[in-house]
Amino acid sequence: MSDNRNDPAQRYAERDFTDSLELANALAADVAGRLRAAIDSRGQALLALSGGTTPLKFMHALSTQQLEWPRVIVTLCDERWVPPQHERSNARLIREALLQGAASAARFVPLHVDAPDPQSGLAQIAAAVSSLPLPIDAAVLGLGLDGHTASLFPDADRIDAALDARGTALVLPMCSPTAGEPRITLTLPVLAAAQALFLHIEGPEKKQVFARIVKDAAPRNPLRALMQHAGAPLVVYWCD
Repeated sequence: MSDNRNDPAQRYAERDFTDSLELANALAADVAGRLRAAIDSRGQALLALSGGTTPLKFMHALSTQQLEWPRVIVTLCDERWVPPQHERSNARLIREALLQGAASAARFVPLHVDAPDPQSGLAQIAAAVSSLPLPIDAAVLGLGLDGHTASLFPDADRIDAALDARGTALVLPMCSPTAGEPRITLTLPVLAAAQALFLHIEGPEKKQVFARIVKDAAPRNPLRALMQHAGAPLVVYWCD
């Protein structure tokens, strides 16, 4: 694989699997390996995860990995601004699918606080993120059919600021007509600095969306921008 930083089409590697369970187990093993390496080198590991239905099996598989879970910090790539008990809460997914058994010993840092909207909670969340042992050791992203990753929506109100590679904001509120709820998201500089960056996609539609993203040089192309600025090549885990 080429390491041409100016060509996002050359900034990824692809791993294809026959089914979602095989993918989940392989991705869990890969992510766990990255976390172990971080623990060995600096005594702790920082993991950032995405929500939705796609990563459910992966999170279950990761929860069974042999890790020094008390040394693992888990946070989110983004969050919907809904109560933590809400069915669409990414924090709820993390607690129910990952933080079980031995994995419950990990420290979880959510991206939601008791505030009426993301803007009102921004300062508190930014302080929590700034206190994390950045950079992220492993970040696992998803992909929407509209091309968004994390809550970096191409049509969002603060997308230009969130994709500013020289920006200083760690997190930003995000509102998009296609997003449903208001969101909060890690920005491009934080995600791009991750030591390992994974994209988990399933189904032919998502594969087609990814192929279009690689070719589309539009300025508001979140995943392509991330691939261009990331320090590590994106590793794409895909199954039909």
